[in-house]
Parts: sequence; structure tokens; C-alpha cells
Amino acid sequence: MTYHVIYDGNCNLCVTLVQLLEGLDKGQMFQYIPMQDPEALNHFGITSQDCEMGMILIDADTPGRRWQGSDAAEEIGRLLPMGSVFVDAYRTLPGVKWMGDRTYEQIRDNRYTIFGKRSSTYQSSYPVSFCSTGCVTE
Repeated sequence: MTYHVIYDGNCNLCVTLVQLLEGLDKGQMFQYIPMQDPEALNHFGITSQDCEMGMILIDADTPGRRWQGSDAAEEIGRLLPMGSVFVDAYRTLPGVKWMGDRTYEQIRDNRYTIFGKRSSTYQSSYPVSFCSTGCVTE
């Protein structure tokens, strides 16, 4: 299975987390699109306003299957080796998911103030590639 991660390529925290995921995955499961790429977003029917609600994870095999914000972060964690053990525990402990969602929202809304903004958009070593007919290739 392949997944597309739409991330803020100008956010220092977001880019650091993408680079960490790239190092763990080596492009085997995840491919990346910076939310500053309007052509790629348009291909998936995503607007820049959609991106304001946080990172987006798209199942490449079933593009209508999507997660956003903290749900996307949880799904990425679940897909990593041994990740489901931690994510399942996180989701079942009373109040922890609610607190995680609120924390994600606060970081999302203040990411540039807290972590800074890059002077140029980060382009992943494992980008989603498009063929000449506009189709996504893996």
C-alpha cells in the first residue's frame, strides 16, 4: 500500500517530521506533497483552505479514503512497524485522544510562531509523481 502525505513545506516542525518519516520509511509506503503545490492539490480535489485544517493522508489505492489533522498523524503512526500498539492505547485511554486533538489544533494554528517558518518550501526526496496524463504513479 502507498499513502500520500500532504504537509506544510514551509513549517519547520512539519518538515522535520516529514524528514524523520522519510528516514524510517525510505519511500516504501509514504510519498509526499507540500501543501504549497497547487497543481498536486488540485489533482486530489484539495484546496489551500482544506490544508488549513492540518496535514492530510490519502490512501493512494483508494484516494477517497483520507485522514486529516491528528487523525492523519495517528494513521501514519498506526501504519509504522509496532505503531498500532501505541496508537490503539492512545485511542482507548480516556481523555487522551481528546487532549491530543486539542494539542494538535494549537500546534497547527501556531506552528510558525512556535517553530518558525522556512525561507523556501521543502521538497521531499520521495514525492508523489504524476504521469503526462495526470495519473498518479507509484
